[in-house]
Amino acid sequence: MPSYTAPVKDTQFILHEVLKVTASGIPGYADLEADFTGAVLEEAGKICSEVLAPLNAIGDREGCQIENGIVRTPTGFKAAFDQVREGGWTALDMPEEFGGQGLPHIMGTAVGEFFSAANQAFTMYQGLTHGAASAILAHGTQDQKETYLPKMTSCEWTGTMNLTEPHCGTDLGMMRTKAMPQGDGTYKISGQKIFISAGEHDMAGNIIHLVLAKIAGGPEGIKGVSLFIVPKFLVNADGSLGARNGVSCGKIEEKMGIHGNSTCVMNYDEATGFLLGEEHKGMRAMFTMMNEARLGVGMQGLAQADAAYQNALSYAKDRLQGRDVTGVKNPNGPADPLIVHPDIRRSLMDQKSFIEGARAFMLWGAGKIDRAQRNEDAAADGLISLLTPIIKGFLTDEGYEMTVKAQQVYGGHGYIEEWGMSQFTRDARIAMIYEGANGVQALDLVGRKLAQDGGKHVMAFFDLVKGFIKENEGDESLKKDFLDPLKAASKDLQAAGMFFMQNGMKNPNAALAGSYDFMHMFGHVCLGLMWAMMAKASSEALSSGTSDVTFHETKLATGRYYMARRLPATSLHLTRINSGGDTVMALDAANF
Repeated sequence: MPSYTAPVKDTQFILHEVLKVTASGIPGYADLEADFTGAVLEEAGKICSEVLAPLNAIGDREGCQIENGIVRTPTGFKAAFDQVREGGWTALDMPEEFGGQGLPHIMGTAVGEFFSAANQAFTMYQGLTHGAASAILAHGTQDQKETYLPKMTSCEWTGTMNLTEPHCGTDLGMMRTKAMPQGDGTYKISGQKIFISAGEHDMAGNIIHLVLAKIAGGPEGIKGVSLFIVPKFLVNADGSLGARNGVSCGKIEEKMGIHGNSTCVMNYDEATGFLLGEEHKGMRAMFTMMNEARLGVGMQGLAQADAAYQNALSYAKDRLQGRDVTGVKNPNGPADPLIVHPDIRRSLMDQKSFIEGARAFMLWGAGKIDRAQRNEDAAADGLISLLTPIIKGFLTDEGYEMTVKAQQVYGGHGYIEEWGMSQFTRDARIAMIYEGANGVQALDLVGRKLAQDGGKHVMAFFDLVKGFIKENEGDESLKKDFLDPLKAASKDLQAAGMFFMQNGMKNPNAALAGSYDFMHMFGHVCLGLMWAMMAKASSEALSSGTSDVTFHETKLATGRYYMARRLPATSLHLTRINSGGDTVMALDAANF
């Protein structure tokens, strides 16, 4: 059975040697001393390896079961959920006012990666609750916050988001779920939602559904959508649970992966709902949750890649197959271990260099969120808004690819269920689809985010890259292997942006046909920047006489691999973008 060990040391390196969190000037970061963050991460890693990871295969094998509308989670899930809840892990970065620990978002992100890697399906129950609570925190009335947030923070009650309907997914303006005003401030919600993760289960006393619906008589399309709080059990004035609401689970979807999470068809039959935010402004409120969820899904791509890589690496070191072409490495055995072969090394280095770069990118992005919120920094908010579709789209595409590479290391055993590698691939696959399929993320990036606020956020990113290169160009240890490749990749990205500006208005298909390539190109540049930052930190550590020479030399070697073997993909993406949209759109629909 696969195992998982939380990457505490690498996370500490990023927090303290790359990002230098305690000196960042963000409120709350001065308290993030290495001893403190290390203790938190070690404890998180312990529960992940000892409790959650062993349940991963059980959840995959058993799945969730429904009988007469009652959903039961896999064996061990409820006890583990109680343990996670009692340990305060669900409340790590929630406000102290509502029972949270008030830590910065960057700590929630670091711990969240560990939890998702150990057991993605399980972690979704608390992750979705966090997102629903964030929406209520941002848009709810004081009464709504006091009613729901304390028990959602502790996960005594969990939460969901209800968007998709049988006939509409991304195009939410087509939804049919209705909300009828009752004259007392409440609404009757009727309709059906599908693909509702954690929609019904046996691990919490109440489930707080956030439901998109159209108020009768409101505007057509997306402008008529409102957001409602629809609890499974109504909540009495004293906070106790009241009558069962008119919401039920009709079925559990049979899925490719994440079997341990109950993905439900939810039926609303004149259920009592409470408006969250303003009438007909539901998407504004829902996007608070969706944007958080998209960053969390990007993290799932990284997490599944790391879990798969750890096991593939162990297998490659143990499995004996063939002889090293440069000379026998295991003279006392019948063959050498897989890891001696260059193609296996290539695969493992692809995985390792992506995972470590992506981890730095996620934590760096989390720092931008903290800066935006805690410093009320509009520039940081604009930058993370620009990068959200890249974090979601690029990291999940690449994360899935890395799970496939890890599976491939096993050869035929990777295809056999008892080895457990297929679960990582199957679980990672959903991350490319939900919270906005990755093609939609690419369209959002090119169609909306590039031009947002007159394009100042993408220009700020280019300035960030240029500034880092200029600041460090005198360091010969960085220039050839890190700064020069980053500069070339950034120029490719700027050239692609220029192509869109020159051709997008007169021929939108020319831009949109290249949007997916642009998202991946942008992702590679972001990871290239992260690797340059990590290389600087490791070079400084080696120059100062660090006692951990092997760690930093390994970091530099891994970074050089990414810059030499992965980052040049920007050139290919640019060539595709410059070819325009004519070849993409050449066929009539009937000729496919």
